[in-house]
Amino acid sequence: MSRSPSHPVRLFASVLATGALLTTAACAGGDSDTVAAEATASPAAEAARAVGKTPTPSPGTLTESGAKAALLTEADLEDDWQRVEDADKWRDTLLVGKVDVADFLTAKADAADCQKLLDGLYGDDLLGKPSGASALAGFEQGDSRLLEQVAAYDQATLDDAMKWLKSLPAECDQFTATGSPDGERTVQVTQTSVPKEGDARQGLHVTVQGTAADAPATLTLDVAVVRVGNDAITITAGGLDGGEADSVTQGVELGTQRLKDVLAGKTPTSNPGQFD
Repeated sequence: MSRSPSHPVRLFASVLATGALLTTAACAGGDSDTVAAEATASPAAEAARAVGKTPTPSPGTLTESGAKAALLTEADLEDDWQRVEDADKWRDTLLVGKVDVADFLTAKADAADCQKLLDGLYGDDLLGKPSGASALAGFEQGDSRLLEQVAAYDQATLDDAMKWLKSLPAECDQFTATGSPDGERTVQVTQTSVPKEGDARQGLHVTVQGTAADAPATLTLDVAVVRVGNDAITITAGGLDGGEADSVTQGVELGTQRLKDVLAGKTPTSNPGQFD
Protein backbone atom coordinates (compact mmCIF):
# COMPACT_ATOMS: atom_id res chain seq x y z
CA MET A 1 0.00 0.00 0.00
CA SER A 2 1.52 3.28 -1.21
CA ARG A 3 1.60 6.34 1.05
CA SER A 4 0.86 9.91 0.05
CA PRO A 5 3.94 12.17 -0.04
CA SER A 6 4.47 14.18 3.07
CA HIS A 7 3.79 17.98 3.00
CA PRO A 8 7.44 18.99 2.39
CA VAL A 9 7.66 16.58 -0.56
CA ARG A 10 4.45 17.94 -2.10
CA LEU A 11 5.74 21.52 -1.74
CA PHE A 12 9.05 20.64 -3.40
CA ALA A 13 7.23 18.97 -6.31
CA SER A 14 5.05 22.05 -6.74
CA VAL A 15 8.09 24.30 -6.94
CA LEU A 16 9.67 22.06 -9.58
CA ALA A 17 6.49 22.09 -11.64
CA THR A 18 6.23 25.85 -11.50
CA GLY A 19 9.85 26.17 -12.57
CA ALA A 20 9.22 23.89 -15.54
CA LEU A 21 6.24 25.96 -16.64
CA LEU A 22 8.23 29.21 -16.45
CA THR A 23 11.06 27.66 -18.47
CA THR A 24 8.62 26.50 -21.16
CA ALA A 25 6.96 29.94 -21.31
CA ALA A 26 10.31 31.67 -21.69
CA CYS A 27 11.32 29.37 -24.57
CA ALA A 28 7.99 29.78 -26.33
CA GLY A 29 7.86 33.56 -25.84
CA GLY A 30 11.02 34.42 -27.77
CA ASP A 31 14.23 36.14 -26.72
CA SER A 32 15.18 37.88 -23.47
CA ASP A 33 14.11 41.31 -24.78
CA THR A 34 10.48 40.18 -24.75
CA VAL A 35 10.79 39.00 -21.17
CA ALA A 36 12.40 42.28 -20.19
CA ALA A 37 9.59 44.23 -21.85
CA GLU A 38 7.01 42.23 -19.92
CA ALA A 39 8.87 42.86 -16.68
CA THR A 40 9.02 46.57 -17.41
CA ALA A 41 5.26 46.62 -17.90
CA SER A 42 4.64 45.17 -14.48
CA PRO A 43 2.66 47.28 -11.96
CA ALA A 44 5.76 47.71 -9.81
CA ALA A 45 7.76 49.04 -12.75
CA GLU A 46 4.95 51.38 -13.80
CA ALA A 47 4.78 52.77 -10.27
CA ALA A 48 8.52 53.31 -10.24
CA ARG A 49 8.34 55.20 -13.53
CA ALA A 50 5.44 57.34 -12.26
CA VAL A 51 7.53 58.54 -9.33
CA GLY A 52 10.06 60.03 -11.72
CA LYS A 53 7.49 61.89 -13.85
CA THR A 54 7.38 65.71 -13.69
CA PRO A 55 4.05 66.78 -12.11
CA THR A 56 1.70 69.02 -14.03
CA PRO A 57 2.33 72.64 -13.02
CA SER A 58 -0.30 74.07 -10.67
CA PRO A 59 -0.86 77.59 -9.35
CA GLY A 60 1.83 78.41 -6.84
CA THR A 61 2.21 80.64 -3.84
CA LEU A 62 2.89 84.28 -4.60
CA THR A 63 6.41 85.31 -3.56
CA GLU A 64 7.90 88.78 -3.18
CA SER A 65 9.80 88.41 -6.45
CA GLY A 66 6.67 87.03 -8.11
CA ALA A 67 4.56 89.96 -6.92
CA LYS A 68 7.11 92.40 -8.36
CA ALA A 69 7.24 90.50 -11.66
CA ALA A 70 3.42 90.61 -11.90
CA LEU A 71 3.30 94.42 -11.69
CA LEU A 72 2.42 96.44 -14.77
CA THR A 73 5.20 98.11 -16.73
CA GLU A 74 5.25 101.30 -18.81
CA ALA A 75 5.05 99.11 -21.92
CA ASP A 76 1.72 97.68 -20.71
CA LEU A 77 0.05 101.09 -20.51
CA GLU A 78 -0.94 103.42 -23.31
CA ASP A 79 -0.43 107.19 -23.36
CA ASP A 80 2.48 108.74 -21.45
CA TRP A 81 2.44 106.95 -18.10
CA GLN A 82 5.88 107.11 -16.48
CA ARG A 83 7.00 104.79 -13.66
CA VAL A 84 7.97 106.53 -10.41
CA GLU A 85 9.88 105.19 -7.44
CA ASP A 86 8.07 106.81 -4.49
CA ALA A 87 4.54 105.51 -5.06
CA ASP A 88 4.44 103.99 -1.58
CA LYS A 89 4.60 107.54 -0.18
CA TRP A 90 1.70 108.95 -2.21
CA ARG A 91 -1.03 110.45 -0.07
CA ASP A 92 -3.89 112.80 -1.01
CA THR A 93 -5.14 115.03 1.78
CA LEU A 94 -8.59 115.32 0.17
CA LEU A 95 -9.12 111.75 1.38
CA VAL A 96 -8.41 112.69 5.00
CA GLY A 97 -11.47 113.39 7.14
CA LYS A 98 -14.13 112.05 9.43
CA VAL A 99 -17.34 110.78 7.88
CA ASP A 100 -20.44 112.65 9.08
CA VAL A 101 -22.73 110.04 10.65
CA ALA A 102 -25.76 112.31 10.17
CA ASP A 103 -25.70 111.53 6.42
CA PHE A 104 -26.75 107.91 6.99
CA LEU A 105 -30.07 106.32 7.76
CA THR A 106 -28.42 103.43 9.57
CA ALA A 107 -25.85 105.80 11.09
CA LYS A 108 -22.76 104.20 12.54
CA ALA A 109 -22.84 100.96 10.51
CA ASP A 110 -22.76 102.61 7.07
CA ALA A 111 -20.59 105.47 8.27
CA ALA A 112 -17.93 102.99 9.39
CA ASP A 113 -17.87 101.36 5.96
CA CYS A 114 -17.49 104.73 4.24
CA GLN A 115 -14.75 105.74 6.66
CA LYS A 116 -12.98 102.51 5.84
CA LEU A 117 -13.18 103.41 2.14
CA LEU A 118 -11.58 106.83 2.64
CA ASP A 119 -8.88 105.40 4.91
CA GLY A 120 -8.17 102.55 2.49
CA LEU A 121 -7.80 104.88 -0.49
CA TYR A 122 -5.55 107.19 1.50
CA GLY A 123 -3.33 104.43 2.90
CA ASP A 124 -3.24 102.21 -0.22
CA ASP A 125 -4.63 99.24 1.71
CA LEU A 126 -8.17 99.03 0.37
CA LEU A 127 -8.30 95.24 0.85
CA GLY A 128 -6.66 95.32 4.26
CA LYS A 129 -3.20 94.19 5.22
CA PRO A 130 -1.77 91.46 2.94
CA SER A 131 -1.01 88.14 4.64
CA GLY A 132 1.85 87.34 2.30
CA ALA A 133 3.88 88.85 -0.52
CA SER A 134 3.04 92.35 -1.73
CA ALA A 135 4.39 94.82 -4.28
CA LEU A 136 3.44 98.32 -5.50
CA ALA A 137 3.99 100.18 -8.75
CA GLY A 138 3.13 103.82 -9.40
CA PHE A 139 2.86 105.78 -12.64
CA GLU A 140 2.35 109.48 -13.38
CA GLN A 141 0.90 111.25 -16.38
CA GLY A 142 0.58 115.01 -16.00
CA ASP A 143 -1.38 115.57 -12.78
CA SER A 144 -2.84 112.05 -12.82
CA ARG A 145 -1.54 109.02 -11.00
CA LEU A 146 -2.02 105.28 -11.39
CA LEU A 147 -1.19 102.93 -8.54
CA GLU A 148 -1.21 99.14 -8.72
CA GLN A 149 -0.79 96.69 -5.88
CA VAL A 150 -0.31 92.92 -6.26
CA ALA A 151 -0.63 91.00 -3.00
CA ALA A 152 -1.52 87.75 -1.28
CA TYR A 153 -4.29 87.67 1.31
CA ASP A 154 -5.96 85.35 3.76
CA GLN A 155 -8.88 83.77 1.89
CA ALA A 156 -11.57 84.79 4.40
CA THR A 157 -10.22 88.34 4.60
CA LEU A 158 -10.20 88.66 0.82
CA ASP A 159 -13.73 87.28 0.46
CA ASP A 160 -15.02 89.74 3.07
CA ALA A 161 -13.22 92.62 1.36
CA MET A 162 -14.79 91.81 -2.00
CA LYS A 163 -18.28 91.71 -0.43
CA TRP A 164 -17.60 95.01 1.32
CA LEU A 165 -16.51 96.69 -1.93
CA LYS A 166 -19.66 95.47 -3.65
CA SER A 167 -21.83 97.08 -0.95
CA LEU A 168 -20.23 100.53 -1.11
CA PRO A 169 -22.17 102.09 -4.04
CA ALA A 170 -25.39 101.50 -2.10
CA GLU A 171 -24.14 102.26 1.42
CA CYS A 172 -21.87 105.18 0.53
CA ASP A 173 -23.78 106.68 -2.38
CA GLN A 174 -23.10 110.24 -1.13
CA PHE A 175 -21.78 111.49 2.21
CA THR A 176 -19.86 114.30 3.84
CA ALA A 177 -16.37 114.15 5.34
CA THR A 178 -15.08 116.91 7.58
CA GLY A 179 -11.80 117.87 9.17
CA SER A 180 -8.48 119.50 8.47
CA PRO A 181 -6.64 120.32 6.37
CA ASP A 182 -9.18 120.70 3.54
CA GLY A 183 -12.43 121.38 5.40
CA GLU A 184 -15.72 119.82 4.40
CA ARG A 185 -15.85 117.48 1.42
CA THR A 186 -18.68 115.82 -0.47
CA VAL A 187 -17.95 112.24 -1.48
CA GLN A 188 -19.86 110.23 -4.09
CA VAL A 189 -19.39 106.54 -4.82
CA THR A 190 -20.79 104.68 -7.83
CA GLN A 191 -20.21 101.25 -9.31
CA THR A 192 -18.29 100.79 -12.57
CA SER A 193 -17.83 97.83 -14.87
CA VAL A 194 -14.61 95.81 -14.76
CA PRO A 195 -13.38 93.41 -17.47
CA LYS A 196 -14.39 89.83 -16.69
CA GLU A 197 -11.02 88.73 -15.40
CA GLY A 198 -10.01 86.55 -12.47
CA ASP A 199 -12.34 84.78 -10.04
CA ALA A 200 -14.13 87.91 -8.79
CA ARG A 201 -13.97 91.63 -9.51
CA GLN A 202 -15.35 94.99 -8.41
CA GLY A 203 -15.10 98.52 -9.78
CA LEU A 204 -15.76 101.88 -8.11
CA HIS A 205 -15.84 105.49 -9.26
CA VAL A 206 -15.13 107.89 -6.39
CA THR A 207 -15.29 111.70 -6.46
CA VAL A 208 -14.29 113.96 -3.59
CA GLN A 209 -15.32 117.62 -3.88
CA GLY A 210 -13.60 120.07 -1.57
CA THR A 211 -10.78 122.58 -1.62
CA ALA A 212 -7.07 122.27 -2.31
CA ALA A 213 -4.64 125.17 -1.93
CA ASP A 214 -7.62 127.38 -1.01
CA ALA A 215 -9.33 126.69 -4.34
CA PRO A 216 -12.28 124.45 -5.25
CA ALA A 217 -11.08 121.01 -6.31
CA THR A 218 -12.51 117.63 -7.24
CA LEU A 219 -10.48 114.47 -6.87
CA THR A 220 -11.71 111.70 -9.18
CA LEU A 221 -10.57 108.12 -8.77
CA ASP A 222 -11.37 104.99 -10.76
CA VAL A 223 -10.77 101.82 -8.76
CA ALA A 224 -10.72 98.17 -9.82
CA VAL A 225 -10.01 95.05 -7.78
CA VAL A 226 -9.59 91.56 -9.27
CA ARG A 227 -9.21 88.40 -7.21
CA VAL A 228 -7.18 85.45 -8.52
CA GLY A 229 -7.38 82.65 -5.97
CA ASN A 230 -6.12 84.13 -2.70
CA ASP A 231 -4.22 86.89 -4.50
CA ALA A 232 -5.51 90.18 -5.87
CA ILE A 233 -4.56 93.17 -7.96
CA THR A 234 -5.85 96.62 -7.00
CA ILE A 235 -5.61 99.49 -9.47
CA THR A 236 -6.48 103.09 -8.56
CA ALA A 237 -6.08 105.89 -11.07
CA GLY A 238 -7.11 109.52 -11.46
CA GLY A 239 -6.48 112.93 -9.96
CA LEU A 240 -7.66 116.52 -10.05
CA ASP A 241 -7.93 116.34 -13.85
CA GLY A 242 -10.50 113.53 -13.78
CA GLY A 243 -10.67 109.75 -13.76
CA GLU A 244 -8.68 107.27 -15.80
CA ALA A 245 -11.23 104.57 -16.59
CA ASP A 246 -9.57 103.45 -19.85
CA SER A 247 -6.18 103.01 -18.23
CA VAL A 248 -7.71 101.08 -15.34
CA THR A 249 -9.49 98.75 -17.78
CA GLN A 250 -6.27 98.17 -19.68
CA GLY A 251 -4.37 97.62 -16.45
CA VAL A 252 -6.91 95.04 -15.26
CA GLU A 253 -6.71 92.99 -18.44
CA LEU A 254 -2.92 92.94 -18.68
CA GLY A 255 -2.26 92.93 -14.94
CA THR A 256 -4.47 89.91 -14.33
CA GLN A 257 -2.71 87.97 -17.06
CA ARG A 258 0.68 88.88 -15.65
CA LEU A 259 -0.37 87.60 -12.22
CA LYS A 260 -1.69 84.35 -13.72
CA ASP A 261 1.58 83.85 -15.60
CA VAL A 262 3.60 84.31 -12.42
CA LEU A 263 1.44 81.84 -10.48
CA ALA A 264 1.87 79.32 -13.31
CA GLY A 265 5.63 79.63 -13.13
CA LYS A 266 5.93 81.66 -16.33
CA THR A 267 7.71 84.94 -16.96
CA PRO A 268 5.13 87.60 -17.86
CA THR A 269 5.74 89.70 -20.95
CA SER A 270 4.64 93.25 -21.68
CA ASN A 271 2.15 93.87 -24.46
CA PRO A 272 2.74 97.30 -26.00
CA GLY A 273 0.24 98.33 -28.63
CA GLN A 274 -2.33 95.64 -27.74
CA PHE A 275 -5.09 98.22 -27.46
CA ASP A 276 -4.19 100.31 -30.53
